[in-house]
Amino acid sequence: MKILLLGSGGREHALAWKIAASPLLTKLWCAPGNAGIAREAECIALDVADHAAVIAFCRRNQVDLVVVGPETPLAAGIVDDLSGAGIKAFGPSKQAARLEGSKGFTKDLCTEFNIPTGAYSRFNNAGDALAYLRGQGAPIVVKADGLAAGKGVVVARTLAEAEAAIAMMFDGAFGTAGAEVVIEEYLEGREISFFALCDGETAIPLASAQDHKRVFDRDQGPNTGGMGAYSPTPFVTPAIHDQIMARIIGPTVAGMKARGTPFRGVLYAGVMLTADGPKLFEYNVRFGDPECQVLMLRMMSDLVPAMLAACDGGLKHFDLRWYPQFALTVVMAAKGYPGDYAKGTRIEGLEQAAQIEGVQIFQAGTMNKDGVILANGGRVLNICASASTVVEARRRAYAAIDRIRWADGFCRRDIGWQAVEQEEARK
Repeated sequence: MKILLLGSGGREHALAWKIAASPLLTKLWCAPGNAGIAREAECIALDVADHAAVIAFCRRNQVDLVVVGPETPLAAGIVDDLSGAGIKAFGPSKQAARLEGSKGFTKDLCTEFNIPTGAYSRFNNAGDALAYLRGQGAPIVVKADGLAAGKGVVVARTLAEAEAAIAMMFDGAFGTAGAEVVIEEYLEGREISFFALCDGETAIPLASAQDHKRVFDRDQGPNTGGMGAYSPTPFVTPAIHDQIMARIIGPTVAGMKARGTPFRGVLYAGVMLTADGPKLFEYNVRFGDPECQVLMLRMMSDLVPAMLAACDGGLKHFDLRWYPQFALTVVMAAKGYPGDYAKGTRIEGLEQAAQIEGVQIFQAGTMNKDGVILANGGRVLNICASASTVVEARRRAYAAIDRIRWADGFCRRDIGWQAVEQEEARK
């Protein structure tokens, strides 16, 4: 099969690495890719936002499957345009992608189909939002309705923080993404990520994970696109797993089908494990980043047939196998992220770091200039490791990081801390 992968981040490097291992593959391209992806695929200078150019490339090169990594092209309807041109594409339609593209859309779906979530209200002006906020009190959550690169959510501990978030969003900090704001109940509990593969009618579970959104140790500082993750999380017990599938994933897939907008692709549920059971606080419509990296390390099955089954409605009798080990990834970011940061700084020691047992490095914001790896983004490297315990996976990942020479980079030093504490308490 000839496959075109769209994207340039650590998620796409992990997908390229997994797809490249498939015996079904004959040729893999990636647009635009990065320095790490170039080891697995032919990177091409194709503007992903130019759907006509993507279609022309696919026709010219007889591409059998397009895999869409990031959310922005999904929200822009690239799957619809590819499908309309007779080209198979993995990912949801534009209408189905609204599950991520509009926080308000998802909350309304939850209300309609009785999916457990926090109480909420939607606003298109600051005055009404502030009045509602003052009636609710804090802590409370303020969200830009649209896509904001994982940074449009403010968990406000005080009214002042919430008021500042409302002002920021309506003042245009996130552009059109903040033209509408969703204010929702603060859910007390433990946050986890849950992934399912969907074909429009059937959903099969992938795996659970736990992401670390805040930029600094112990979940301090502003939200980011994600500073690390591990899988599986011990907090998703078999009983909780079944509750998430029955109460959240299943009704969502059934609801989207009933609305005439069936969901195909990866459904990524952000779930809070509360005293009243699992509650949904957000959906994403693609693999998480950096959760994808740990999922790909743990997936024993060939990914390509699974994606084809999702495209073709063939998941009813499909099964996936997983390695039992834990996988953990630590994001190395450019100093200043998620604010301003420098590009073009030199990174060395990656080969030595990758020699540690169980370690796999996926690149995100990188470029290769004359054989030298340079930082070219905010989140730059994903240092991943597998082991039989979370403690050992984390030890391996940080041992690899200590071999990397990048003066302008930083990382959190506590990825997996909740699972590590639980694991060590059992000793």
